[in-house]
Amino acid sequence: MSELVTGEAVALELRPAKLPSRALAVLLDLAVAVVAYIVVTISVVAATASLDEAAQAALSVGLFVLLLVGGPIAVETLSHGRSLGKLACGLRVVRDDGGPIRFRHALVRGLIGVIEILLTLGVIAVIASLVSARGRRLGDVFAGTLVVRERVPAARTGFVPPPPPWLAGRFSALDLSAVPDGLWLSVRQYLTRMQTLDPQVGWSMAQRLATELAGRTGAPVPPGVPPAAYLAAVLHERQTREARRAFAAAPQGGDRPSVAPAGMPAPQEAAPYRLEPSEPYRPVPQDPPAEDRSGGSRPSTGFVPPA
Repeated sequence: MSELVTGEAVALELRPAKLPSRALAVLLDLAVAVVAYIVVTISVVAATASLDEAAQAALSVGLFVLLLVGGPIAVETLSHGRSLGKLACGLRVVRDDGGPIRFRHALVRGLIGVIEILLTLGVIAVIASLVSARGRRLGDVFAGTLVVRERVPAARTGFVPPPPPWLAGRFSALDLSAVPDGLWLSVRQYLTRMQTLDPQVGWSMAQRLATELAGRTGAPVPPGVPPAAYLAAVLHERQTREARRAFAAAPQGGDRPSVAPAGMPAPQEAAPYRLEPSEPYRPVPQDPPAEDRSGGSRPSTGFVPPA
């Protein structure tokens, strides 16, 4: 199944990981790190048997910090959030906006993980995950990250929702020639799966796709139009134009006939999008954002009809 991804190839069908799968991944990572620590420590101690006890103790502390703290940080940085345990459990660490983590994110998670996982045997991490609505431990909160499931069930349908009636035909004059196929694919995948995304991540992705699409077309998103509704309306306009070209194509050679079939308007070259002075755009009233369980407001990826 083709996944909707960001520019850094991170899957966007984000579903926060549950505590049991996260705990299993941490146990697997700790088991590998402890085994590596024991093997390396025995080898180093045997090779440095001539050193005094103080030097050997300092070396052991250095190996502990290097393997049990620096090792996981390096693995998460190089793998963009996939440690061995998370890879086995189908999990991944991503930023709050769905992008891949960097060194600073892995560093904060690793340093705080020493306290909430190693020193307290995971008690603090478990409590924080149970309290958090998205299952985040303290390291995730301070680093701005989220552990998500990568292996998710395939979507049952790929239905692209139609644009709101109050936006139908508004972008008929928009120039779509500079929009690449990859961006169209991302828009379509987002629209088919926006109801399964985390609301905050979905809203952020809709805004980013709408901004990129507006930059390609040379016309800004009209004020008051939700980004998801804008994406649906522009995609619908593109599909309408493709259907007109397909029906108006000549039987031989693919040349366009001079006369369109009966009942089908002749295709026209798209002109740059602009709002006529005689018909100024009026922002569409929107309902207030839905209330979440914590009492605050969060964005919605659904379409907001006019009042």
